[in-house]
Amino acid sequence: MPFDPTNPVIQLCVKGMEIEAKSPELAKDLFIQAWNLATTDVEKFTAAHYLARQQDSVAEKLDWDLRALQLALQSQDDSLTASYPSLYLNVGKGYEELDDPEQAKSYYQRALSYTHHLPTDGYGKMIKQGIESGLKRLMV
Repeated sequence: MPFDPTNPVIQLCVKGMEIEAKSPELAKDLFIQAWNLATTDVEKFTAAHYLARQQDSVAEKLDWDLRALQLALQSQDDSLTASYPSLYLNVGKGYEELDDPEQAKSYYQRALSYTHHLPTDGYGKMIKQGIESGLKRLMV
């Protein structure tokens, strides 16, 4: 998905990604700044997606993953379609970890329905394998 590298929200998210392994709290602060600065659905989606990764509980992560998914869907930005499998996978995993297998299965199946939008590289294969593993764990 193409992002404008001069966009301040994107710049904050990039800075956060660069430091999140070494300084997750500082990264989270940058993602929060990005969220607060975001004005469009695409900007909000981007910030929410990265904020989800920095949450302390599964429930909080799921909340941000759901928010990111909703923003991506409502943006009607075709460039985000390739993100749908990953977003649905993240939500499915959250429901699975919260012991809600029916919701998890529903989101994993939706993720699977979008896999044709994934790139054929290692990232795409990783996401598809994650979806298939989730469905297998739930014995679908």
